[in-house]
Order: sequence, then C-alpha cells, then structure tokens
Amino acid sequence: MSEASPKHFKVGIITASQRQPRCGDQIATFVLSTLTSHLTTHPPASTHSISFQPLDLLLLSLPLSSCEPGIPSQIHSPSDYTHPHTQTWSRTISALDGFVFVTPQYNWGIPAGLKNAIDYLYHEWKGKPAMIVSYGGHGGGKCAEALKVVLGGGVGMRVVEETVGLAFPDRGVLGKAAGGGDLGLDMGEESMWAGERGRIVRVWKEMEGMLGA
Repeated sequence: MSEASPKHFKVGIITASQRQPRCGDQIATFVLSTLTSHLTTHPPASTHSISFQPLDLLLLSLPLSSCEPGIPSQIHSPSDYTHPHTQTWSRTISALDGFVFVTPQYNWGIPAGLKNAIDYLYHEWKGKPAMIVSYGGHGGGKCAEALKVVLGGGVGMRVVEETVGLAFPDRGVLGKAAGGGDLGLDMGEESMWAGERGRIVRVWKEMEGMLGA
C-alpha cells in the first residue's frame, strides 16, 4: 500500500478588532508567535506541513453590508458573487484550511465587523476547523461562546470545544490596551500572558488534529 501524499495546510489567523487605536494586532501576533514557536519545536507529522496567514479585518475594509443579491449558502463559486470585494474575500477564505479567530468581546458579544465578515460567506467556511482566542477584562468568554454557535451552527465549521480566554490583569492594563499601548507581549517569560502559551498550544493541538480529517 502506498503512503499518503504529503499535504500542506494553510491556517488563517484572523484579527477581529477594527478599532483604532487597538491592541488586537499585538494579541494576534502573540498567538501567531506562540503557534509558530510550537511548530518549530514540535513539527507536525511527516505526512503534512502547516503555515499561517495573518488576516486583519481592519486592513480588509469590508463594507458593513455585502450588498450581494444572492444568499451566501446558495453561492458555490467566488465568480458567482457580484462585487469584487466579496469575490476577493471568498477566494482568500477558500484558499485556507482552518482558522484561529483572535477576538475582543464587545458588550458581552461578537464584534460587528467579525460577524459581518463571517456572514459574507458560507461554503468557504463550511467543514473547516476553527479555534477561538478571546480577550477582554474577564477574558471575553461570552463572546467566545456566542462565536462558537455562529461558527459551528451558523456556517458549519468544526470548532474546538475548548476556547482560550485572555484576561487583562487589572484596569491599568485594560486602559493601556484600549489606547493601543505596548502590552509587552513579546517579552517572553516576562510577558503578562506567558503562562497562557500552554493553553493556546493545547487548544491548537486539538485543532491541528482536525486538519485534513
């Protein structure tokens, strides 16, 4: 029996915050650095490889409404969308095999820009694995639970049950984060969330097992 052909998986790291100023880009970089470091020291099985693609919703500038005449669940090809920005977004998501959502919690819920970006599409998300990293004063757990419902029930993704909630340790740090100040997340073991790297990796390992499954 011949061995399985090696496969390369591309995973999107989605920065959900579109506020300015913001800290979401720092947190997404922290998550990406954690996962990249893990894969360097614990490479995946020889039958496959993994790379990450950052996706920053602020830079994508998707209109709040897609203005598409069709229902996403009834559209199966990027060329079937009407607007160029939707076609581009469709191709971007179609080319990826899984997703890490890095999101703040706003008023106990999902940021409007993230929900909007998800709602543009359907089949491009369907069946793909996802994990959620939320953050906020208490870790963003309510957003994470709501997002699990949207991703798993709404667009049919395979969502890792355990989520990662990164909580700001005090109001001083929360204020700095809201103002876009440097959170020092690149300080290695001295950073405030150094102890959360293990949890990020644990949830990632479950998602990694879903890739190609």
